[in-house]
Amino acid sequence: MHVHSKDDIFRMLSVIPDPEIPVVNIYEMGMLRDVVLDDTGYEVILTPTYTGCPAMGMIEADILATLAHNGVKGARVKMVMDPAWTTDWMSGVAKDKLRTYGIAPPLHSSCNNDVFGHNIIKCPRCQSDDTVMLSRFGATACKALYQCNDCKEPFEYFKCH
Repeated sequence: MHVHSKDDIFRMLSVIPDPEIPVVNIYEMGMLRDVVLDDTGYEVILTPTYTGCPAMGMIEADILATLAHNGVKGARVKMVMDPAWTTDWMSGVAKDKLRTYGIAPPLHSSCNNDVFGHNIIKCPRCQSDDTVMLSRFGATACKALYQCNDCKEPFEYFKCH
């Protein structure tokens, strides 16, 4: 059996996109927590962005398929809920990609008041501070729906937690 390094496995898995936001990958989102090699093979440690996230089954299947395609034998995925995922685990690259894609990135994990309108959420299109929350929930539970009062465009905000 060829032994792959942890860095090899992380590199292989960093091509897997988040199914709900395909411009970012599971590594950039901070969901890919660790890779452990033991006597039975590789264990990929994964933390979902939300408990019960509907994309986790697809992500697990993508991980196993990607590793198998790269000749990695004996791989399994372990979902870890503790510690809970936080937006602080998102890379700066992921936040930049979200902004470019038209989703306002989270400010930081301690901004629990942001979905109640206490923090200023900048429009990812025109960078205006003049925005208003339309709904606490966007297309997915992890996002809220906003609108820019300057460019009039609606956009989603990836909620902090």
